[in-house]
Formats: sequence, C-alpha cells, structure tokens
Amino acid sequence: MSKEAERFVDALLVKLEGAFSPATLKSNRSNFLHYARWAESNALPLFPIQPAHLASYIEAMQSGYRSATIHSRITSLRAICFYGKLDDPTKSAEVKLALRRMYRRLGRHQKQAYPLTRDILEQLLNRCNASLVGRRNELLLRIGYETMRRSSEICSFRFDDLIKLPDGRHALLLRFSKTDQEGEGRIISISDLLARRIDRWSRRLALKQGPILRAISKDKRELGPLKSGAINPILCDLQHRAKLSHLPKLTGHSFRVGAALDMLRSGVPLEKIMLRGGWRKRSTALRYLKAWVDDVNPASLEVQLALQHQTPPQRGEK
Repeated sequence: MSKEAERFVDALLVKLEGAFSPATLKSNRSNFLHYARWAESNALPLFPIQPAHLASYIEAMQSGYRSATIHSRITSLRAICFYGKLDDPTKSAEVKLALRRMYRRLGRHQKQAYPLTRDILEQLLNRCNASLVGRRNELLLRIGYETMRRSSEICSFRFDDLIKLPDGRHALLLRFSKTDQEGEGRIISISDLLARRIDRWSRRLALKQGPILRAISKDKRELGPLKSGAINPILCDLQHRAKLSHLPKLTGHSFRVGAALDMLRSGVPLEKIMLRGGWRKRSTALRYLKAWVDDVNPASLEVQLALQHQTPPQRGEK
C-alpha cells in the first residue's frame, strides 16, 4: 500500500488526539487505510476521493461485509475528509444512492450480542476461584453486569472512581463514554457487594489508583491495565469452563443486553432501563430488547412497557 495514505492519516490523527477517544481514532485510521488499499488494487488515485470511486467501493464491499461495517467505513471517510479539509464525496447524490441500494440489498439489521443474564452470570461467577485471575474475572463480570457499560468503559474504571454517595450507597464514576466524549461524567450506583470486592482487590494488589481491571500473566503476575480487547477471550474461556459452549459466544456487549433484558422482565419501565444503560434514544434501547422478547415488536413493546407498574430500577445487587 502507498505510504502516502499512511503518512496522511497518521499526521491528521496526531492533530485530532485528545479530541476523540483512542478507539475512535484507531477505527478511523483502519477504515481509511481499507479504502486506500482498495483504491490501489483498482489502480485508482487516492486523492481526490471521487464520488464515482466511493460508490464503486460501496458496491464492492457488499459481497463480503454487513451493512453496519460498510456504514462505519463511509462514516470514517466522511470524518477524515472533514478534518483533513478535503472535498467530501459522501455528500454526493451518487454516494447516497449507492448507500440506499446497499441497504435495500443487505438490510440494516445489526447482529445483537447474546444476553448475559443473571442466570448465566451466576454460572460464570461459579468458575471464578480465589486466584489472581479468578478474582479479576469476578470483578469483570460484576462490573460489566451492574454498570451495563461498553467494553472500553468497563476497562476505564479506576480505583479512585469508587465513591460513597450521601445516602450511603456506593457508586462508580464514569469519566468518559461513547456518548460523553467531553467528560461531563456520570455516577453509576453499584451494590455494596461489588464495592467490597473492589476494596478487597485494591488491598490484594496494594493499589489505590489506576484502572481496576488488570492484565494477569501466565505466571500469575499483574501486568498493568486490562485492554478492552481482552474481554471477549476471557468471557469465551469462562463460558467454556461453565459448560455453556452450546450458547452463542458471549461478548463485552452481552452485559448490556443481558442486564437490560433482566430489568425488562422484572417490570422496570423503559425510561429507567435507558437511563441505566445510557441510551438516549428509545429506538436504540428497543433494538437491544426486541430480539429477545418473544412475539413482541418495537411498537407493542413500547406500549407494554408504558403500562407496567413503576418499579425501581435494579442496581445489579446480589
């Protein structure tokens, strides 16, 4: 691949550091370089990015990628063009028509993570022993389920984010999130049990600062902060050892889906589920839930939830 593409995007991302999360910058870089490789393989110039070239790129991807992946790549190219002060081909009628054809062919359906519900959580917790890895895995499970956060956010919680509220409850401070890039922050209440587990973990590691979740070596040494990419392999291992391999693979997103589904089944109103999960749009929360509620479409589910008794939201306490 031409070094021109790498030099351009790397120089641009240096200017954008601090304004976006590292995960966003990494994704934009990967998506831009994917287009650059495609353009080179088709003997097309990288710059300027022509609407006709981008429309052909969209069509070419349809044989091997889901609509969500294609949409993500076009969104990244739009951002690269905007911040790189390039003409934006994504605004053209040609590209918009290519996207409409793509959606009509592939649909907009997004594959949902399999829900990690309370019953599955208990079975995974039973596979967590008193070893360093076991205690770390227990914390991962409890934090993921109780806070309902994304993988990168789960790994971002720090020891000094554990706070005690005026009413005596414990909470974790979420400093940044996918929908809070400017760091306004959010307080997420947690169970007393989880607070005690975090304190026990802090004493075991002799740490009072830094990320709570830590990477552990094969010889049982603590190696520093756990990366979000390690969550899926950890869940896969726990799922196998809990003899749950017959179920679809659990992922970091399974916490959000499972906890939301448990809240729904307990009669918690949709608005409170949205607040807990950090969903701003009702349609997003409904998309998470409808795939796992039998014989209920989004419209009727919304009506059903509106008629339910106003019960307090769960805080994931055991």
